[in-house]
Amino acid sequence: MKIFALVLFLTTYILLISLPDHRPWIALGSAALFVISGILPAVSVPSAVDWNILMMLAGTMGTVSLFIESKMPGRMADLLLRRMPNVMWAAVALSLFAGIVSAFVDNVATVLMIAPVGIAIARRLDISPVPLLIAISVSSNLQGAATLVGDTTSILLGGYAGMDFMDFLFLNGKPAIFWATELGAIATVPVILCLFRKDRGAIPETEITEVEDLFPTWLLLGTVLLLIAVSFIPGKPAVTNGLICLALFLIGAVRALLKTRSFRPVRHALAEIDYQTLLLLAGLFFVIEGIRRAGIIDDISALFLRVGGGNLFLMYTLIVWGSVLFSAFIDNIPYVATMLPVVAGIAAGEGWSPYLLYFGLLVGATLGGNLTPIGASANITTIGLLRKNGCEVTTRDFMRIGVPFTLIAVLVGYLFCWFVWA
Repeated sequence: MKIFALVLFLTTYILLISLPDHRPWIALGSAALFVISGILPAVSVPSAVDWNILMMLAGTMGTVSLFIESKMPGRMADLLLRRMPNVMWAAVALSLFAGIVSAFVDNVATVLMIAPVGIAIARRLDISPVPLLIAISVSSNLQGAATLVGDTTSILLGGYAGMDFMDFLFLNGKPAIFWATELGAIATVPVILCLFRKDRGAIPETEITEVEDLFPTWLLLGTVLLLIAVSFIPGKPAVTNGLICLALFLIGAVRALLKTRSFRPVRHALAEIDYQTLLLLAGLFFVIEGIRRAGIIDDISALFLRVGGGNLFLMYTLIVWGSVLFSAFIDNIPYVATMLPVVAGIAAGEGWSPYLLYFGLLVGATLGGNLTPIGASANITTIGLLRKNGCEVTTRDFMRIGVPFTLIAVLVGYLFCWFVWA
């Protein structure tokens, strides 16, 4: 059964990469096979899905649609362009801005908030939005590991290791993972400059867009603040973030209905939700749970133990770069959840402080998703947004940006954590 699960898993990801137009149906078909084969019991199907992520994604998509309709992204694009000498520096500014936001807000939500600005800029300049949005996506993934609230993997680490918000900045008198990710972000600036080096044309002057309604902007800001605030509440329900995003979207929809006395803005917002992306993510949740139950993720974890032995540097290196490789194809949430107790056991058995291995795991697993277009939910969301705007993204398009970005950022984080925590 394990061999069948592995073959099915590998086949699924090969098809996802090869047939991007059919990804939702491939993932759902694979999920059905995992259930039919008995690898994933039918009674476990509801718990296999991360409903929090799906609700957060759907709710934020709806709110972002109202945000776009208000013309605020256009205004932000105009203001940003007026301060940038060319597209190259505009790409750097947007990427860094996305990273800063992502340090406090889920990566998917960050992409949904910032991507409309990138699309608006691309339209202003009549260029393809593909490279710009990919840069935004990989930047948001990078800094998701910076704080306790930035990414699900950070939340997993904080809960398991008993770390609070400030421990991600300074722990035991030493700079913690926040600084590793920030240095990694700075190191990626030359990569972005190189990728956009040909876009040096002057940015034409345009009139500043007038915002029609500020309420959707306040809704997005409220989403950010509430997501940060609830991160400090112990024992909250797992679906808290998703309920917040859905609730704020419903508030926005009702307000739009009352303001316009028409269902048109509500219908438009509902139509803008990317249901194909939601189906793809749901299918992938089943697939990952299936290989976890088959023991494949446990086998991967055991491999670290056999190869690393008692050498701290070798074990740390294996955890970081092995996590990069696996997270390029495997969702990092179940991977990190599985590896945290393994890492703790290794550290305890060898008498090492666990924080070096914890931070190495987070650096590798969080950034590794940037290697491929299906390695992180934010990447899948970005590709869905581009598809809705008439742009198809090939694996080569994505990896042209994702690979150098990931390697530079991981290398900087890898070295920083080793020299500070070893």
